[in-house]
Order: sequence, then C-alpha cells, then structure tokens
Amino acid sequence: MVQVIPTHMKDAWDAWNIRGVILLSLTIQIILIILAPLRKRTPNRFLVMVLWLSYLLADWSANFAIGLISKNQGKESKPEDPPQNPKLMALWAPFLLLHLGGPDTITAYSLEDNALWHRHFLGLGLQAVSGAYVFIQSLPNTLWVIILLLFIAGTLKYLERTIALYLASSDKFRGSIIEKSESNSNETYRVEKEEEPLTGVIEIENPDKDLTHLEILQFAFRFFNNYKSLMVNNIFSSEQRDESSHFFSRLEHEEALRILEMELAFIYEGLYTKVSVLHTWLGAVTRTIALGSLLSAFFIFHNRHKKIHEFHAADIVITYTLFLAGIVLDLASVLMVIPSDWTFAVFSGSWNYTALNWFLGLKKPRWKKQNCCEGVEHEVLNTPFLLQRWSGSIKLFNFISYSVKADIKRIHEGKGRRRRCVWNAILGLFIYTSNIFSQLFERIAILNNRLHQYIIYYWPMHIVVIVEYWFMIPPYVFKFIDKYIINFFGSNDLPERFVHSEPLTKDLWVTIFTQLQRDKQERSKTNAESKGWASGNTELEVVELRGLISYIANVDYDRSLMVWHIATELCYQEVEASTRESHNKREFSKTISDYMMYLLIKQPKLMSEVAGIGKIRFRDTLAEAEKFFKRRHIENSSVKTASEEILSVSVDFDPRDFKGNRSKSVLFEAAALAKELKQIKKNRGEEHKWKIVSKVWMELLFHAACNCDATARMDQLSKGGELINFVWLAMAHLSLGDQVSSSPNETSKLKWL
Repeated sequence: MVQVIPTHMKDAWDAWNIRGVILLSLTIQIILIILAPLRKRTPNRFLVMVLWLSYLLADWSANFAIGLISKNQGKESKPEDPPQNPKLMALWAPFLLLHLGGPDTITAYSLEDNALWHRHFLGLGLQAVSGAYVFIQSLPNTLWVIILLLFIAGTLKYLERTIALYLASSDKFRGSIIEKSESNSNETYRVEKEEEPLTGVIEIENPDKDLTHLEILQFAFRFFNNYKSLMVNNIFSSEQRDESSHFFSRLEHEEALRILEMELAFIYEGLYTKVSVLHTWLGAVTRTIALGSLLSAFFIFHNRHKKIHEFHAADIVITYTLFLAGIVLDLASVLMVIPSDWTFAVFSGSWNYTALNWFLGLKKPRWKKQNCCEGVEHEVLNTPFLLQRWSGSIKLFNFISYSVKADIKRIHEGKGRRRRCVWNAILGLFIYTSNIFSQLFERIAILNNRLHQYIIYYWPMHIVVIVEYWFMIPPYVFKFIDKYIINFFGSNDLPERFVHSEPLTKDLWVTIFTQLQRDKQERSKTNAESKGWASGNTELEVVELRGLISYIANVDYDRSLMVWHIATELCYQEVEASTRESHNKREFSKTISDYMMYLLIKQPKLMSEVAGIGKIRFRDTLAEAEKFFKRRHIENSSVKTASEEILSVSVDFDPRDFKGNRSKSVLFEAAALAKELKQIKKNRGEEHKWKIVSKVWMELLFHAACNCDATARMDQLSKGGELINFVWLAMAHLSLGDQVSSSPNETSKLKWL
C-alpha cells in the first residue's frame, strides 16, 4: 500500500527547504569568493574538488530556491503551516539572482564554461521572469521598493558574469584581436619612468640598469594586450613579432621570468574572472549601480519599524544575513580588485609612482638559498603563498622509481614539509584500507561466482532466469566503487607518493632562458627552419658521436622521451658529478627528464600533439621492467640497485630489431643509450656527457612547449600553472616557432600554437 504524505506536511517541508537552500546558496558564494583566488597558486586536489562542487552547486541551489519560492507563492496559509510570508519570500528571490551573478573571483571553472555564455544569457532572462512572477504573486506588497532595488542589483550582477563569459569565449577573442590589429596598428605605450612613448620596436634605454617593478608590470600588460592571439591560435603581424623578439632577446633572466609570470596572470584573470569587465566603463557603472541599489535596499529595510510585527523573527534574521553577507561579499570583491595587477596596470599613470613601485615589489619572486641532496647550494623559488602568481614548483615522476616502488629521493626540500608528511601518512593509511577493500571485493566476487554456478547447476531454469540479473550487478558495482575511489586518490595509476613537487631553481630557469636567447641568435644568423624535435639545436645536428644519432634523428617524440628518460636516470645513479658545471647540467637533466615524463603520463591532454602512443609504450616498458626486476628478485629495492641491474645486461643487438612490432618497450634500448653515454664520459669527460644530455632535454622540452594543446595550456593556468607555459610564452615572444611565412609584409601564423 502506497503511503500518501499529507499536503500540509509537504508545504511545511517546502517552506523550511526554502530557508535551507537560500542559506546553502549564500554559503557557496562565500566559499567561492575565498577559495577561487587560490586555485591559480596550487593544484591541490582537495581545493579543486571543493571548488568544482561549489561551482556546480551555486547555480543549482539558486535555481532550486527560486523554484520553491514560486511554487509556494499564491498558496493560502493554513494554521498547521510553518510561519512564512509571501511578501518576504518575494524579497528573497532577487538575492538568488545576485548569487547567480557569482563572485568576481570566478566566472568560469574551465574554458568550456566560457563557450556557454549563451546559456547564461538565456538563464538571465528566465530568472528575471521567475523573479517578476514571484513578485506579482505577492502583490499587494509593501516591500516593492526594496524588491525593485534588489532586482536591479541582481540583474546587473548576472549581466556582468554573462558579459565576462562572452568576452572570454574563443570566438569573441578572435574577433576582438582582429579588430584591434586593424584599428590600433600604430599604438603607443607609455612607461611612467620614461616620458617618451614607446612605438614600434621596444628599446630598453639603459640595458645595464634593472627594470623597476612598475616597468615590468607595464611591459607585461602591454604584451598581454598585444598578443592575446597566442591564446586562440590566431594570426599576428610580423611587426608585433619583431617587437617582442627584439625586446626579450635583451632581457635579463629574472626580468623575463617576472614579465612572463605577470602576463600569464593577466591571461588567467581575463579567462576566469570578471576583471576584464570591471575595468571597463560599463563594468564601473553597473557595479556602482548594483552596490548602491543593494545598500539602499538594506537601509530601507533596516529603517522599517513594522517588520518585527509583520514577519517571523527567524525570517528577519535570514533577511539580515542575506543583506549583510551580500554587502560584505561585494565590498570584499572590490577590495580584491583594487590591489590587483590589472588595476595597477590600467591606472598606473594616475597613482603615486614610488608607492605603487614599492607595493609591486612585495609580490616579486623570492629566492631562498638551499642545499640540494648532494650538498651543493642553489637558489630555489620561495615566494610566500598569498603573494604567488603561480605555484612556483614543478611536478616530477620517475619511471624506474615507480617500477620498483622505491621511496622518492628529493633534490630540494620545498615548502610544506610537514604538510607532505601528514599527507603521506593519510595516503599510506588510505592505500592500506584500499587494499583491504580490494581483497574483500575480490572475495565477494569469488563467492558470488560460486553461488551463481551452484544456482545454474541445481536450480530450475525459471528461477535461474530471475536471479541471473542479480549476479551480474555486484561484480560491476564493486569494481566501479573500488576503481573510482582508487583513481580519485591517484593510487592506481600514478600514486601520489610517486609524483612529487620540486621548487623551481634559478639555475634551471637561467639555463632554459639563456638557451632560448641563444637559439634566437642562431636562428637569426642561419634562418634555420625546424623540421623535427631535435633539429632546432645546431649542436645536436653536427654532433660527431654517431652512436647517439639513432636516438635523436627520425625517432618518434614519445619514444625518444622514454628512452632518454630511462637512460638519464641510469646515468644519474652513477658517481656524483665532480665539478659544479657537471653537477648543474646533471641536476638540470634529471629534473627536466622527470618533469617531461610527468607531462607525458599524467598530463595527456597537454601533450596530446606529441604524445603519440606514449601510454602504450609506457605500459609495455613497465611490464617488461617489472618482469625483469621480479626475475632478478629486486622488487621494492632502491633505484640505484635497479639501475645497476639494468646496466648489467649485455645488449649486443639493437632491441628494436629484436622486438619488432610485438612490444613497444624501450627498457633495454635505453640501457644501450646509457652505455653509449658512459663511453662518451670515458672518452671526452663527464662534463661533455651531461652537456649533451642537457641539450637533448632542452630540445625535448622546447618541442613539447611548441606543440602542446592550446586549450589544455590555458586550462593549466587555473590549476597552479606549469613550467611548460612559461617556456611556450618565452618561445612565442622570441619567435622560435615553425612559421608559415617569414615575410615582413605578411602576417604569420605559428603552427605550434
């Protein structure tokens, strides 16, 4: 018998639901405005999950609450109903329109959300109609002035969000770039310290003098505005290309890092926040009207002396909470926007130069001297978290360490050591619990299968048909639960304890940017065109060591990356470097090697243009390595022991000729390469060996940066950022991509964007 819920109980449930959902919507807005600015500084999984859920629930909770309010409007109240007032609930509806407008710190969670601006524009119209319907149902309503003011504020906030999504959509981006390039071909730019405008090719007046903090900000904002086309694979003029390449070829390493850091921060704000709208005259007008309407509505409601007698006390508290929280959130958004880089760049001409320059100096990258695992001192990036413009670290993954399940040996101890220890303890407990559940699910599946076989053999057929479907469900359910939980925490494919972060070192960035500047000079002299991943570096092309050519020329990118990664680790596990130069190149090769392996395996979208069958190759190589280590009885041993065992194998033939197409494993091919590198060390010295290895890794890094997926590249800005973004942008400004046309009279499109 179906039990029917009484109507008055449904009404009571809806009435209390309205209050709960409204408070939930307000709580989500608070979470978003506080946590959203942090996501460009860290890729923390917990933060990502909280923001993702909050972003999805924000629109749902507001829409659901408006639906409940409209459903309850027009009903006659009964004695058994909870206290509710249609007039006051009509006042709450515009607050939900304010919530749908969202905080200024996040308009889109991902780039795909920007493409849905049509949906939000339609949603604005529908919610406006819903609010009007709720208001009409409450007439006559003595609160109509307050409702009207709130309705204006909510509509303008929602309109701001819709416009921000529209401006960040790829189609609008392309159109605005083309229009700007046609109308502003002779644009001038003024640096406050220099009274003369900068036109054409940018010149640094005093090359021996460091740029000020404000000059760096202004240059970054100029390049951001002039080179937005890089984000959407658009064309740009040869004049712009010459302008940036001339400028960056003369920059100091840290100045280049700071300009790129600010430029990427501007890109993030333009794609994921309301900043691009708020700094226009339209945004200033709408925000002023919206905040003024909200404050006016609050004071009118506060000065209404009859409200204590008209409305229930709990509803008055909720209304005050909505008012005060809305005002505080709006003021907090303004306070977050005022000290932003975008504001300083736009209004730098009207602010005090000294004070502004001092304030910007607080956010400059900070370096801290630290000894590496081998006792050599380096400078590592150590900017305070709240002052960071990106995470300032790079993630590493090592194949051999993962294949033997060895503990991670860090090169540098970055920030968050205690946090990492706590996380490792939690993760270890989770992995242990996960293993127990996996075994339990496996045993349940075995028992389920045995019972299934018994029923099929002994029970009548008509009963078998009925229970057949039941025995198909548990295995899939258990398998899904086990796989989902394990994959979420990353303990099935690449466990968190095998992917670790290293702080960016100054030596690493100096090495990369110096090589890019050198490549720019060589490209200008020889007019060389890149034809493969290793063809941009002339030193690799003319290398006399014929034994290495087969691992560089005419080899798939993903294959080369895996072969050189394993070979680099095999060489790294030998005796430590004897000179400072050898140590720097050795550490550089190790870091970039592990970083590129992390990108290939853990960031497949970012590497989609060059990954090929990287996942398959990784899987086959891992299977062969585990089989080899098991046969040698060295599971769960150190990386050094595993490396020695791999090198002990005699490779008198080319593994590629022996395996053919049966396996994509490159384990012993990498061992053969490592032996070739050892021979170089024997003949020409250790420093020369690591010089070659570091050159190869720079080529692999530069090729990946040129060919990484544009959408994935921009998406990484909302997840802490990646080093490859800096390399890509530096190469773009130095004009180091494959170009369709180099004619100064034609526009050119970079194929690698």
